Amino acid sequence: MSNKKVVLAYSGGLDTSYCLSFLKNQGCEVHAVSVNTGSFNDQEIKELEEKAILMGAASYKCIDAEKQYYQNAIRYLIFGNVLRNNCYPLSVSAERMFQALEIAKYSKLINADAIAHGSTGAGNDQIRFDLCFNVLVPNVEIITPIRDQKLSRQQEVSYLQNLGYNFSWKKSTYSINQGLWGTSVGGKETLVSNQSLPESAYPSQVEQTTPLEIEIGFNKGEIFSINGEKDAGPALIKTLNKIAAPFGIGRDTHVGDTIIGIKGRVGFEAAAPLIIIKAHELLEKHTLSKWQMYWKNQLSNWYGMSLHEGQFFDPVLRNIESFLEQSQTNVTGKVMIKLHPYRFELIGIESKHDLMNPQFGTYGEMNEAWTGNDAKGFTTILSNPHKIYFQVNKVDSI
Repeated sequence: MSNKKVVLAYSGGLDTSYCLSFLKNQGCEVHAVSVNTGSFNDQEIKELEEKAILMGAASYKCIDAEKQYYQNAIRYLIFGNVLRNNCYPLSVSAERMFQALEIAKYSKLINADAIAHGSTGAGNDQIRFDLCFNVLVPNVEIITPIRDQKLSRQQEVSYLQNLGYNFSWKKSTYSINQGLWGTSVGGKETLVSNQSLPESAYPSQVEQTTPLEIEIGFNKGEIFSINGEKDAGPALIKTLNKIAAPFGIGRDTHVGDTIIGIKGRVGFEAAAPLIIIKAHELLEKHTLSKWQMYWKNQLSNWYGMSLHEGQFFDPVLRNIESFLEQSQTNVTGKVMIKLHPYRFELIGIESKHDLMNPQFGTYGEMNEAWTGNDAKGFTTILSNPHKIYFQVNKVDSI
């Protein structure tokens, strides 16, 4: 590997620190790159740079991909009300593709010979990263020291300590990955099937106990305002999270099938994503037709699964995105929500496109657009195929 120019997907944790030192000692020119999808603040970026340079990186760069992540993924996750297994808002899995995409683009920019990442051989991220690099930079070598050497955590720590890097490598009880669309929490209880994460495992603690009413505005399916204050999508997501996370809202444990075929379990905290998705879904129930809702649900579920499994580059996803965006033409209005400790309540909506319009009738009360005879005739025609089947086959009960 001597003299190879390597771009390292760098988070500053133990695995990527090992990769940096190992590759440097193999004679590689290592360029450490972090991709910010809502994970880092300015101070953290500064500390990442200092650490990378200290450990021998030829350069360090942090690429801001938050806007691209929102525009090219989160918007569609909202349009589709995407929850993996009706639970998980793809808090980490969606952002990994955009981190990989930026790493691939940067490797092209500096004409790198190889790309390295710190994924192990036991998770989904190795597949997501490798898939992206194989598609976008097929002639660039992929180097994965942790996966290939089957290293234990203690072996990595010992290697770094022998080189004099005595940072705190103490293993945290939980692995926490924070991004714009939520935070994952894994470790200890999530490694078994019969335990739940304790209160202390979550990054946000419950500090608000007095119920609070808020209002979210949507314009053509996109989050548009909070309590009347307009802002860009990423900023509104952060604002809502600051309001709702102190209630302990958005916590759950996701159980699902991994890309590599084993079952996986992870906790997460995603106050803003869950509120936005459920508020958006309620607005759609009022503004979309029956069959719009039906087909959108089918395609959205498939879209979320494909994105979760790293299939972002399949052109069919662009087709589905076009459908999702076009379906949002009339999804404009306000949703009223009440926040409580550990839960939220959808109060109702206001929209000029509300199809629950009293001039046509009030459900269970009064029909304004048809007569009783119309209903009788409708029922006669609607029952006709079943009536024929029962009479022809001499069926008198089910």
